Amino acid sequence: MAKRRLAKGAGVEAASRNKPRVSSPLKASTLAETPPVPYRMATPAPYSMSAVAGGMTGLGITEAKQEVYTLQPLTTIEDVFAAVQSGQVSHGVVPFENSSNGSVVFTLDLFADSQGRYPDILVSGEAYLAVQHCLLGAAPTAQESQATEKNQATENQAPTPPATDASAKDAALRAVKKESETEDAALRSGQVTPTQAAPSPGCARVAPTRDLKHINKLYSHPQAWGQCKLFLAAYLKGVERQDVSSTSKAAELVKQDGTGRSAAISSMIAARLNGLEVLGEGIEDLEGNCTRFFVVRKRRGGGFEGEGSMLEERDVEMEMAMYKTLVSFTVEHGEAGALADCLAVFKKYDLNLTSINTRPSGEAAWHYIFFVELMGWKRAEGEGGAVNDALQELTKVAKSWRWLGSWENALLKP
Repeated sequence: MAKRRLAKGAGVEAASRNKPRVSSPLKASTLAETPPVPYRMATPAPYSMSAVAGGMTGLGITEAKQEVYTLQPLTTIEDVFAAVQSGQVSHGVVPFENSSNGSVVFTLDLFADSQGRYPDILVSGEAYLAVQHCLLGAAPTAQESQATEKNQATENQAPTPPATDASAKDAALRAVKKESETEDAALRSGQVTPTQAAPSPGCARVAPTRDLKHINKLYSHPQAWGQCKLFLAAYLKGVERQDVSSTSKAAELVKQDGTGRSAAISSMIAARLNGLEVLGEGIEDLEGNCTRFFVVRKRRGGGFEGEGSMLEERDVEMEMAMYKTLVSFTVEHGEAGALADCLAVFKKYDLNLTSINTRPSGEAAWHYIFFVELMGWKRAEGEGGAVNDALQELTKVAKSWRWLGSWENALLKP
């Protein structure tokens, strides 16, 4: 039984242990064979990953054999890229985008590779994993709870109005009490305070399970803030936030905080591992919050690498639906229509672009590198096909371009 090492990037360990609402096997392709061999991965234990590899007959799997991936958790996404590029591990798993917060810019910047550190990194698979965020920390102490109740009682006591008339005094007391009750009701409802920029901001999906008035500092990965905006705005508005390398690291820092006044956006398993209270469960803005992860591996050999189709017979329509390809390119920013000319190439060959992203190219200020994801499979050199033909023509209109991998569409998997 062979063993391979697979690195997991920041935040992956927390997400992979949550029960997924949408999931599919991670698949990594071996280019030495045509058709390539898919590695089906699961997580039976915290630090091991089993995989099944088999040849493909049409769309079925035959002659399966088992291989074991040993997980090597790393601190940052860049650590994963470096480990794969150096050959320290065979594959890496990195987050690419979230259903509610969009692209993970840290990963895009590494694919942009403005310093030329990761020229051989390719995407070979994807997985969609449901991510449920929890607010973790220490429950308020009895003294803190009593102090909170005392403060609330004091706040609810109306100041004595200066009016001498008894009826006016009673009216003032009722008005103050009503205002206090309205504020408490708004807090319990999770309604976010409207602003001029967001007059109808909505409300949090869930309420805290414990009082949060003792919390004065929050830790989490930057991506988590954007996925829990409504909960944070409703219940922890104005509380200091500190970015850390992963949601798991956030839980560790809260555990180390002896004051008990900090909290982390992390996972349920992190609460168990660190002995923390769950102060709020499922605090993400959208039910079904999901993150897409890429499996990355190192390019084999040199030159214009490609793969044979997994289909024994050429079925162009099915090939376009079953596979995805990621390409990056730059344009001459001083030429009118340069970007439109590049995009027109994909349209010419009937390639469906499913997403487009941009990041600074590093060449000059306000110059960008564009990432397009499209339906289709890049075949081996000389085999033709729409993706190959489009990339060949892209050479004529783009300043530079790079193929970043082709893989199976995990959304089609059960």
